[in-house]
Amino acid sequence: MTHEALESDFIAGSTLPLLVWLSPSFPVGAFAYSHGIEAAVEAGDISDAANLRGWLSDILQFGAGRNDAILLACAWRAARQGDFDALTEINDLALALSPSGERCLETRAQGDAFIAAISAAWPCATMDGLAARATDGVAYPVALAAAAAGHDVPLHATLEAALLAFLSNLVSAAVRLGSIGQTDGQKIIAGLMPLAQHIALYAETAESDDIGGASFRSDIASMRHETQYSRLFRS
Repeated sequence: MTHEALESDFIAGSTLPLLVWLSPSFPVGAFAYSHGIEAAVEAGDISDAANLRGWLSDILQFGAGRNDAILLACAWRAARQGDFDALTEINDLALALSPSGERCLETRAQGDAFIAAISAAWPCATMDGLAARATDGVAYPVALAAAAAGHDVPLHATLEAALLAFLSNLVSAAVRLGSIGQTDGQKIIAGLMPLAQHIALYAETAESDDIGGASFRSDIASMRHETQYSRLFRS
């Protein structure tokens, strides 16, 4: 078997690409965004491991964690079917659901950066089709879904990996802000992993009509961050 054939067999259907695409080293700039956590720390809403865990649990269950997972699932199914009209509609919905300018920046900037990196190193027809149609930017979960579908990466594994990466990035932001230590951060990730798995299982068969949220404190924090005087993060 040739080296090229081995490469093709390795990529198709494997979950290993997720370890690359969702690692901190993948060039999407996830480290620059706190999803409003910086403003919550400034306001005193997040000051220790206990209230950070509660904050993140709510985001996963009632906020962007759940909704982005549903959007990812819908986009993955559309991409697998080659339905680029549906994929574009899902992307438009994902961008429209952003509750603040910074949250829209967060998902769009990461999505566009993800597409640029995937197109250069992991090209596929679904990514090309999405990039050609979504001229106003691509939401991050939709971009990830298109790449996963294009490389036959299973939906459930993609959902679990995306939720874990999202959770880990927010914990990392809280650590860098000095609200918690690294060990507490790892305890939070371990403690919330079963919840992330449950949300991934639910989102796998969910439709866009199932989208909804009630994480108002997180949304307000993202709005307040836009005018916060001193800050480390872009959101």
